[in-house]
Amino acid sequence: MPNALFVGLCTLDVIQLVDHVPAPNEKLTALAQTIAAGGPATNAAATFSHLGGTATLLTAIGTHPLAAGITADLAALGVTVLDQTPADANPPTVSTIQITAATGERAVASTNAAHRHLTPPDDLAALVAAADFIELDGHHLDLAMPAAQAARRLARPTLLDAGSWKPGTEALLPSIDIALCSADFHPPGTALPSDTLAFLHDHAVPWAAISHGPAPILWSGPNCGGTVPVPALPVADTLAAGDILHGALTYYLAAGAGPLDPHTFPAALTQAAAIASRSCASFGTRAWLGASATSGPATPA
Repeated sequence: MPNALFVGLCTLDVIQLVDHVPAPNEKLTALAQTIAAGGPATNAAATFSHLGGTATLLTAIGTHPLAAGITADLAALGVTVLDQTPADANPPTVSTIQITAATGERAVASTNAAHRHLTPPDDLAALVAAADFIELDGHHLDLAMPAAQAARRLARPTLLDAGSWKPGTEALLPSIDIALCSADFHPPGTALPSDTLAFLHDHAVPWAAISHGPAPILWSGPNCGGTVPVPALPVADTLAAGDILHGALTYYLAAGAGPLDPHTFPAALTQAAAIASRSCASFGTRAWLGASATSGPATPA
């Protein structure tokens, strides 16, 4: 059973399905609502666990009453949580999300990891050593940097969820083996996807890919590259599709895809894209877990 350490943001997601995003001063009744733990690393960990792996999440949650909903959700999903703010009584990060029913597009407001400064656990090196893979979402850099550096020392592969460029990302890149980016990830001085891939390679990231919704995933490695198609499935909700893509890719790589090469990397991306596309067919970030035809351990590439 593959084992992965996920380092990054954990939020309480309040998700509402609406027929349109309200205008200023407009009130409307949502068509449906769901509440779940969220955040890129958190959703990736949930996906990894669902596919049959052992997922540990290093994050910040705290002891506010709202935190109970987060911890209960993750416990039900089999994710082990290492909370680096166990005495923090402030509210956890809350993301408010509106999904437009006709398109599945989302509008999100969140404070993310702002104003939280964390101390890495004393046993961080042991946690990294026990993992087959380390996934980081770029939030909580005071955890991400030492985790990535420990992974490099201990020869544990790292995958970066590069959703957007954040202060400090450049310092993290030399410790990253794989960067899976969204189309919104624009390092300084880049405009085109080819610029982004070149920037990552110039900053010592050997393997990289860029996802762009239903468009093919563009990937690049040492002296190789190509595209991976994304399955065309009905879309009800695109929330967390990128997070799920990262969790699935981490699983397929950790489960025995083999050394990265021009075959294994796109093959794992293909499997991960199928999982992410399936997640978009239902409302919210949890319904797909019960509806998935591949619930339970999945077959690695």
